Amino acid sequence: MSPAVTVAAPQTKVTCEAVGEAYTRNIGPFAEALTRMVQATPTAATRAAAQQKLKALADSLRAATQGSADAQLKSDGKQAADRLQAKAADAKFFGTIKTAQDVSTVLGPSLKEWLSPVNHHCS
Repeated sequence: MSPAVTVAAPQTKVTCEAVGEAYTRNIGPFAEALTRMVQATPTAATRAAAQQKLKALADSLRAATQGSADAQLKSDGKQAADRLQAKAADAKFFGTIKTAQDVSTVLGPSLKEWLSPVNHHCS
């Protein structure tokens, strides 16, 4: 193993722990906001709350990876955060979320796809 890999591994672990904390801290509030949004007729307020919670996840993920010594992890973290931020700003996307099944899709396959740039570093 090269010295660079030996040195980078602990730093990557620290960044991945920060990513995990960002996810854990923000996914519950996002899931709750989406669930509230579909329990009744979605309103501008419930949609805005869900958008804000997804933006918070994006911001937290960006902060978790921004200081990484691993340039690829830092770049991939920015890419994943940018994806989340774009979805958070997409009112049309939130307009398509109408049922509990839609919420499950967002919290499952969609979120996994959006976070995929970081997942291969931190799985």
